Amino acid sequence: MSRVSDVFSSTVKSSRMAFMPFVTAGDPDLATTREVLLALRDAGVDLIELGFPYSDPIADGPVIQASYTRALEKGVTVEQIFATMASVKDQNLPPVLAMVSFAIIFRHGPSEFIRKAAEVGFSGLIIPDLPAEEADDTGALAKKHNLDLVQLIAPTTTEHRTQQILKASTGFLYCISVAGTTGARRELPAELTSQLRSLRTQSRLPLAVGFGISGPDQVAGLSNVADGVIVGSAMVKRIADAGSSAEAAKAVKSFAEEMKSAAAKARPSLSIN
Repeated sequence: MSRVSDVFSSTVKSSRMAFMPFVTAGDPDLATTREVLLALRDAGVDLIELGFPYSDPIADGPVIQASYTRALEKGVTVEQIFATMASVKDQNLPPVLAMVSFAIIFRHGPSEFIRKAAEVGFSGLIIPDLPAEEADDTGALAKKHNLDLVQLIAPTTTEHRTQQILKASTGFLYCISVAGTTGARRELPAELTSQLRSLRTQSRLPLAVGFGISGPDQVAGLSNVADGVIVGSAMVKRIADAGSSAEAAKAVKSFAEEMKSAAAKARPSLSIN
């Protein structure tokens, strides 16, 4: 089993949902990113999603777009992100997954990028713009280096595409809660529950919900229909509002502990027989 699969196996056995925060690499600088990663470890999060800044974000709302802009304005590079990950590789982080555009991977060369990602300590890849025709090749490279390739599935995903995603995804399914961009929302759509229940009948992969999750009440609402929650904009905003690396680390740790507590009270959709 992969490190990502091990996490979900553990959380399901404990009858709780997994909590996975998202942060942008290099926002506002890589020193802060390093402190935030360690703070999230100390908060006991189950996994971490680390976003690679990109000038043409795929489905990111204004909060995450702004974080990408701040990082890019500082000149953050892929090589620097890899170096930051390497610096915390032996610090007992939970599994870290790279949220990265395929354009970035393609520019660096898929084989080299994926090899390096594994070398510096990533446990998986989330590639929102991965073309269907490239999924097999990318998946084979990821498997070669013991990385999970997590696929995103949206409310608007066709049945044919859903079957492709279910076949290609490893680790877990990244279930987008709404059609549109990321961003904190007060309520999640009612149809999300029916979509998750339908996916559960089609796959034994863990279901993790992202896009729009911003507070404990929404986590509670996913009890028994999801296996994990992903929080991005609400986490990134706390970093943006902080005045220093230390304040950012303190803010994300406090919020992560609150959200993990909510996830611990929510029951997963999977069961161990």
